[in-house]
Amino acid sequence: MHVDSTAIREIDYAPEHGKLFVTFLDGDAYVYVGVPERISQAFIRAPSKGRFFQRMIRDRYPYNRV
Repeated sequence: MHVDSTAIREIDYAPEHGKLFVTFLDGDAYVYVGVPERISQAFIRAPSKGRFFQRMIRDRYPYNRV
């Protein structure tokens, strides 16, 4: 899903696997594993996606670049 953000272009979530896909404006894309659905929904609703990402996702969940 495309989002309105100065840092993040897209956020997608696969609830059956707890995988959060984040694409940044520079085109870098990552998958974060074990992210609860409530966190992904709060991320999508957050007024500042970049701030929410830094505070609640980055360095809290294992990730891989895709």
